[in-house]
Amino acid sequence: MVEIEVNGVRMVYRVAGAPAAPPVVLLHALGESGAHWGTVSARLAGGFRVYAPDLRGHGGSAWPGAYSLELMRDDVLALLDALGLDRVDLVGHSMGGVVAYLLAQHAPGRVRRLVVEDAPPPRPRTPSVPTRPAGTLPFDWEMVLALRRQIDNPPAAWLDGLARITADTLVVAGGPTSHVPQDGLADLARRIPSARLVTVPAGHLVHATDPQAFLGAVLPFLR
Repeated sequence: MVEIEVNGVRMVYRVAGAPAAPPVVLLHALGESGAHWGTVSARLAGGFRVYAPDLRGHGGSAWPGAYSLELMRDDVLALLDALGLDRVDLVGHSMGGVVAYLLAQHAPGRVRRLVVEDAPPPRPRTPSVPTRPAGTLPFDWEMVLALRRQIDNPPAAWLDGLARITADTLVVAGGPTSHVPQDGLADLARRIPSARLVTVPAGHLVHATDPQAFLGAVLPFLR
């Protein structure tokens, strides 16, 4: 892992693949880390320079106590700047998918291709209070509470901003066993100008449950 300071906080990231290869950035889900990309990262490294950071409040990156999806978006943009990466392919799962589509609408020129994997669409949902797991956690529980509040009641600007995304986009839906509303993912794909939807019926953890099917959809798209 490599450690770097971005946006005023410490961030760690994993890197694989040839330095001159096209860059792809993988953004993990809530409560996970860059390490959770496993098989996907290893396969992508055959043709890409792969960066998999731990987002703030997760894993080896800082737990600064200040959390929002916009801050995570800004952290990733600062990481791209620090690494000298002008345009990247961006892949985000769940919470990381929200960060990815927020970045793509905020700085459309920085994203060449966008993959959103079974991410909550930016529309209100019925709030629920999560229960803290027992024991020591590899993430900051206060971060979970802060981000859940945003995802339950997202700003209207998030939905409107989807129309500003210029990247070719692939929305990967997990199918009927996912807890993410699949009609919301279909609407997400309709609102992004150059997007298409593909369903891989593996549930919410598409890339972990069925990495071969996930890669079968994503690799041709990125290439």
